[in-house]
Amino acid sequence: MAMSLLFGAVTSSALVLGALIGVRFELPKRVLAIILSFAAGALITALTFELFEDAYQRGGIWRAAVGLFVGAVVFTTLSALLDRWAQAGSNPVPADEYRGSPKLDTDAAAAGRAPAPPSTRGAAGLALVAAATLDGVPENLALGVSLGEGTGGLALLAAIFVSNLPEALVGAASMRSQGMSTPATIGLWGVCSVLLVVAVVVGAGPLSGSDPEAISLPLAFAAGAVIAALADTLMPEAYEHGGPAVALSTAAGFVLSFLLSLA
Repeated sequence: MAMSLLFGAVTSSALVLGALIGVRFELPKRVLAIILSFAAGALITALTFELFEDAYQRGGIWRAAVGLFVGAVVFTTLSALLDRWAQAGSNPVPADEYRGSPKLDTDAAAAGRAPAPPSTRGAAGLALVAAATLDGVPENLALGVSLGEGTGGLALLAAIFVSNLPEALVGAASMRSQGMSTPATIGLWGVCSVLLVVAVVVGAGPLSGSDPEAISLPLAFAAGAVIAALADTLMPEAYEHGGPAVALSTAAGFVLSFLLSLA
């Protein structure tokens, strides 16, 4: 229990840390792109070796594959709805022109460029809270399961931490641009972080003793949500603002996470 609380506190602390940075500082867009791409590299290792492989070993390829596709479909559908919510009232963007995800609009957190309208309305920040919860809960459940069974989880811990940081940073900056007070912003992300701690404890407790085939499904679902987040948001956003150079930070995130998976 103590270890699950510690790991949960570490992963969720990234949300509070990101929110604190977002309400007080504006960072260069290239720095934000490097953070996003590093998180993407770390998540590639985590979803491969900590989530999907574990789901396959527990439940077989069909159960793991079905769980992964369900997770990807659910994340993609809800992500599209959150994007639409964040962009409500704005002029529609042509289908052949990519301008980034409204819910992860880094303009609000970056220096040298005015925030986009979705960010200044605050909907983008609230959408990011929902998105962080959507992919964070299954990830933290999986982390708790690995802790409960004594299988490590350091790579997944690192990946969750570095992916939570930019989401909270951009979300808090969006809320700042909209005029939300600092205590209210920090409090909202704090509530989200508490929920993720609870998910780790549940994974390490009741779920860790469940039937392996039953555990396979949430693990695969988490893998599907992560891979959808990579393709739908993190990688496109990182490349848009950082260019080809983000390939190096993606590789660095992958290598670091892989080394942690061997620990």
